[in-house]
Amino acid sequence: MRLKGKTAIITGATSGMGKAMAERFSAEGASLVISGRNLEVGLELEKSLRLHGGKVVFVEGDVGKIEVNELLVQTAIKQFGQLDMVVTNAGKLGLGSVTEVSLEEWQETFATNLNAVFYLSRFAIPEMQKQGGGTILANSSIAAFKSFPNHAGYCASKAALVALVKEMAVDYGPEIRVNTICPGPVDTPLIWDSAKAFENPETIVQQTAESTLMKRLGKPEDIASLALFLVSDEASWITGAAYTIDGGILAK
Repeated sequence: MRLKGKTAIITGATSGMGKAMAERFSAEGASLVISGRNLEVGLELEKSLRLHGGKVVFVEGDVGKIEVNELLVQTAIKQFGQLDMVVTNAGKLGLGSVTEVSLEEWQETFATNLNAVFYLSRFAIPEMQKQGGGTILANSSIAAFKSFPNHAGYCASKAALVALVKEMAVDYGPEIRVNTICPGPVDTPLIWDSAKAFENPETIVQQTAESTLMKRLGKPEDIASLALFLVSDEASWITGAAYTIDGGILAK
């Protein structure tokens, strides 16, 4: 029960890594405000976590919109009286090269991958400061450091996110710790959508798994384990860090 007595907001919680984090954090005793765009799936997750004894509230919405982020923070304070952790997982691929990606897709990619973290942090930080501290963890990607064909918006937004996290760590330490995790290929719906940028999606995913030193795709639970450590008191001297968790891809 490493998170007992603490409250967390987790965005992008209805699938993949965000869902795995919600399940793990709840099992570790955290009260949760979870968000996603799919109301039906979100309510099912809320029900499932409650059946296992979790304290959780689901908020539907697009985190690329300012008002949704404000609502998430308000909900945490209203329902649980505090806010200790913010974990951002909502992501958008924005497939296409600079000359091919639509302007709308480019803007939406940055709204989801970067602006949403800025908005949520802007509302969350004052609440954390009132209670003497907290931690923010953003889910970036190895795409912040390694380019992938036809992923202009994704790579650019994830690189900017790493820079934003480091800057917030400078501005708000020592009260608030701010870190980012940078996963490699994880077996979630996102990787299959990403593979559509190539002519042979299924082959690409298999080749990607084999290209890791561990010879497999990551599991959402792998990422949840790192996230749990970074928001816990065990990581109390870690801030401004970007942790790659990629099966060894960047080591080659």
